[in-house]
Amino acid sequence: MHAGTALRGLMTAIDEKRWDDLESFLHPEFLCRYVHTGESFGRAEWIRVNRGYPGFAHLKVEELVASPTEAACRSHITGRDDAGIQHFECASFARMRDGLIVQLTEVWTDVDQTAPAGTRPGGAGA
Repeated sequence: MHAGTALRGLMTAIDEKRWDDLESFLHPEFLCRYVHTGESFGRAEWIRVNRGYPGFAHLKVEELVASPTEAACRSHITGRDDAGIQHFECASFARMRDGLIVQLTEVWTDVDQTAPAGTRPGGAGA
């Protein structure tokens, strides 16, 4: 499978909450690393994390670039908690082996963060 096809298919399955389909995109030696928390998950663990994430509502791929063996995408994710709707952005970087995703690196962030003071020209973030 082409990396772009695999990554888009994986993200579509997550959006549609087709948890049992995730394994079909993932190599048996799959490993996902969350850069923002330092966590790593094998295939079964990562599927459990996604299946059990509280309040997950929707995932939309905003951008995707790919070669046959590597792909990257930026997704917008919404969820719900007691305070209402939450918005996240996620950058995902996939590598393939034997036609399946063997490595996934993800970086998550909340939307609407404020830049640290003094880090933007013209006073923005000040």
